[in-house]
Amino acid sequence: MELPVTPLPGKPGLARGKRALAHPRFRRIWKFRLPRGRGPIASPHYPMFRTFFLLSLACATPLAAQNAPSDVYRSVLRIEAATQVPDYETPWNSGRFGGGIGTGFIIGKNQILTNAHVISNARRLLITVHGSPVKYPAKVEHIAHDCDLALLSVEDFSDFESFPVFEFGGVPALESQVRVIGYPIGGDRLSVTRGVVSRIDFQPYSHSRADSHLVVQIDAAINPGNSGGPVLQDDKVVGVAFQGLRQADNTGYIIPTPVVRRFLKDIEDGRYDQYVDLGISEFALHNPAMRKALGLPADNKGVLITNVIPGGSCDGFLQPGDVLLSLNGHVVDSAGMVTIDGENTNFNEVVERKFAGEKVAVRFLRDRGWNDVEIELKALPASRMYAIQYEKKPRYMVFAGLVFQPLDTNLFATAKFDNVTVRRLYTDYVPKGLFQKHRDIVMLTRVESDPVTSQLADFAGHAVDKINGVEVTDLKHAHELLHPQEAPEFHVIELFGASRPLIIPAAAVEEANRRVAENYGISKLTNFEE
Repeated sequence: MELPVTPLPGKPGLARGKRALAHPRFRRIWKFRLPRGRGPIASPHYPMFRTFFLLSLACATPLAAQNAPSDVYRSVLRIEAATQVPDYETPWNSGRFGGGIGTGFIIGKNQILTNAHVISNARRLLITVHGSPVKYPAKVEHIAHDCDLALLSVEDFSDFESFPVFEFGGVPALESQVRVIGYPIGGDRLSVTRGVVSRIDFQPYSHSRADSHLVVQIDAAINPGNSGGPVLQDDKVVGVAFQGLRQADNTGYIIPTPVVRRFLKDIEDGRYDQYVDLGISEFALHNPAMRKALGLPADNKGVLITNVIPGGSCDGFLQPGDVLLSLNGHVVDSAGMVTIDGENTNFNEVVERKFAGEKVAVRFLRDRGWNDVEIELKALPASRMYAIQYEKKPRYMVFAGLVFQPLDTNLFATAKFDNVTVRRLYTDYVPKGLFQKHRDIVMLTRVESDPVTSQLADFAGHAVDKINGVEVTDLKHAHELLHPQEAPEFHVIELFGASRPLIIPAAAVEEANRRVAENYGISKLTNFEE
């Protein structure tokens, strides 16, 4: 297996797991949330993502013919967020404070739709109306980081009762014109620009860095600051502005209404659930010799299944070596594309609009024979390890100067681990089903200076295998193993890929904890709650 060479290792080709691991094929996508305070903020979240500028696309048209433009503009709101980004390098610290500006719009009674990245890690939200200096406190009702959408409410909606409510339309056609309203950089007032739909595709969403969904690309003069603004056509919302392509001028992306409608449907029960996941990896079948060896005709149909994630939706139904031929009657071509509503898109779009518990009909080829099965779809929570986490405090444990943390994308972005074994554990965590046995991959991330930790600094950046002879399953389990009712004379910590174990005298731990806490300003030695 070839090991990845970037800070975010992964394997291309995993369905929803694919979206979690397909980063080598990611384009440089960026999104804007206007910085406040000193200097520009390339990313309000983590240094690794500084190339992803927080962009907002902008273009719009009146909501309805009977409404004057000024009425429509009142329903497009300016969102001001004060944020607190956790510190994964020194997780006991409060983190970095910042802020940004974005856009939202009213879609119902006390329902304001915006992008998740506009209000992520927010400690305070204020909303203003076009032409008014009044700031209204707001709160997050629902947030979906996997599709970059959020729903807000204000404490008192009475001042908004007379505002027009936006309605949703369909997916705009290629070459059709759209407009978006928003609050771009350069001023505090509303801005309106035009764009033409140039592509409808299935692409990565930069906010989570682990998910791909349907997107609509528009060509327009794009200004930063409009994230969350409505994209309109024929008096209806056809998308939400959210990101752009760094390498190309006048290119922006909008979240189309199928994704928005799924989000709104999902939260009807009062909570947001994760997207369902086929949990497979696939390989395009263009090679004539390979097709012939598999017993396939030269009709450019079908993709090869290369991996089935243990515990995923397809586990027990499909297996590596099968050829996926169709999903719910949609024929899968040799590039993994299907036709939906007259548009070619990735086959994952068939299950994108479904929810946990719903079923999908799968036709596949195995041993040159056709097979039909019905698969119940479910989410794959373990795949969120590959997504950036927001609104969560870092979990950690400090033990005699050794700092332990669970491995995830946030930590990888901060620590930039170059240990080959750690990269393999990270890469294989979902595809190989490591999550079934290990809730966490526990990392030794820091070795603070102390007499007990002398000569141990080089072991930082290794993953923990065993503690006192017992295989570690998660961070809390590691804590329990290091704090038994009857402590051994020495604690023995074995690390993956290390030539020798770490030996910590049990009698010296308490005093070492006191010194380290005092020297490094650590008020709390553990945090197991996110």
